[in-house]
Amino acid sequence: MKKVIRVLLAAALVLGAAQQAAAVDFKAKGVWLANFQYGQNGNFTNKGHAGYDNSEDEFEARSRVRLQLDAVASENLMGEVYFEIGKSIWGKGNNPQGGAAMGADGTIVKVKRAFLDWTVPDTDLRLRMGIQGLQTPYMALDGPTVLSTDIAAVTASYAINDNVSLTAFWARPYNDNYTGDTEGRGVNYMDNMDIAGLFLPLTFDGLRLTPWAMYSAIGPNTLRKADDYVSNRINGVNGNYFFSGMLPVMGNVTRHTDKSLNSYANAWWAGLAGDVTLWDPFRIAWEFTYGSVRWDDDPALDRRGWLAALLLEYKTDWGIPGIYGWYGSGDDDNLGNGSERLPVISNDYGVSSFSQTFSGVNENGLERDRAINNNLAGTWGFGARLKDVSFLENLRHTLHVSFFGGTNDSGILSRLHDRTGSWMAPNNPDGTSYVGRDNVYMTTKDYAFEVGLANKFKIYDNLRFNLDITYVTLWLDKGDNTWGRANTGGGSNQIRDAWNISTLFIYSF
Repeated sequence: MKKVIRVLLAAALVLGAAQQAAAVDFKAKGVWLANFQYGQNGNFTNKGHAGYDNSEDEFEARSRVRLQLDAVASENLMGEVYFEIGKSIWGKGNNPQGGAAMGADGTIVKVKRAFLDWTVPDTDLRLRMGIQGLQTPYMALDGPTVLSTDIAAVTASYAINDNVSLTAFWARPYNDNYTGDTEGRGVNYMDNMDIAGLFLPLTFDGLRLTPWAMYSAIGPNTLRKADDYVSNRINGVNGNYFFSGMLPVMGNVTRHTDKSLNSYANAWWAGLAGDVTLWDPFRIAWEFTYGSVRWDDDPALDRRGWLAALLLEYKTDWGIPGIYGWYGSGDDDNLGNGSERLPVISNDYGVSSFSQTFSGVNENGLERDRAINNNLAGTWGFGARLKDVSFLENLRHTLHVSFFGGTNDSGILSRLHDRTGSWMAPNNPDGTSYVGRDNVYMTTKDYAFEVGLANKFKIYDNLRFNLDITYVTLWLDKGDNTWGRANTGGGSNQIRDAWNISTLFIYSF
């Protein structure tokens, strides 16, 4: 009898679970990417295409799949899990970007996002908890600069009225990764990094404004490996973004003192993004961001600076012509006071430039990009573009030209030489990330020019074909006190123009 009762209870539980599940609406979304590209001198040398990521050949095929599953109970309650397969370079077995060698049995399935989204009963307060996408506001650039990544966080959004809304969040990008010093002491001690932010979107007829602010506390052991502060590459590529964006150039060898870090760093950012469409078809967009990271233990690791951008465009029946410009503060030649460039936490998939540039980050994340930098910090420039020009149905083109200059004092190079005994390369000849910088470090004596054509063709409603062609030329000062004695790769200081042709198939549903 007891066995029968157990069976009936189990059946009741199964039926009850089935009834509950039936009340949930499951919605699936996804995107398949297949990419084929050919290019040369992505690192501005003849040493292969290697740029920010050194695992690149002149010709490459890549693919990636993203699958999103939403479990929607009602408009007030849902959960989402977002899987990613790849991105994988065809034929490569090991990470980074591996798993597509013959047999294709690599461990390449990853959880990109997983969160709970719900509304507090009888209120307009919306909460999202879990691994989610977070971005700092932008309107002039094609993407955010300071933060654009998937991160474990709690986000609260509230619509005050039709014109004003408010978003606040707390995120924890790093914690419990410190394995202790060389003697195993201090495991997981003061190794957390926490971020809190507040965005205030304001929407009126013909005007949008978003003032925002963000604060972060960074523990002295957050990125420490044993007794070395800047050798722990946490979380692969994103860890490299943090090292390049939050520390001074070559911060691992330019410590002004021999003090050990014992207290938290205080980092904060404030910005204003906006656009005006009151005089449609004219549009004016802008953004300004200031940020600061300060270590009380050692000011040589500080970094603070700003970036401003402006976009003017005019919408027509055949396309959107526009002009743009930007300026980012640059380093002085004093190694003891840290960096004067805007600190950047992570630029995982934010474009953070104009018109899907080869020198910046691309919108789809598979094309080879970042020939110069992940973002525009430490540079100035201007350009023009013709966006979404269409002469045939389902076919659009965007043509852009951009001129770059550096804002970093060239005197810092001789100071680094005096400190280290060697000349820092302007690019990334070994294909590894430098501390405090991305691929190309541009001084006030250096310039670059880029021209690019992006084409988008809709084959079916769910299938798109992209063809991108981009060319970048880099002019560096070859004086003895700048880059004249630096090795840019291949045993010389020769600089070559970078170019790339990319074809991308995008299937989404």
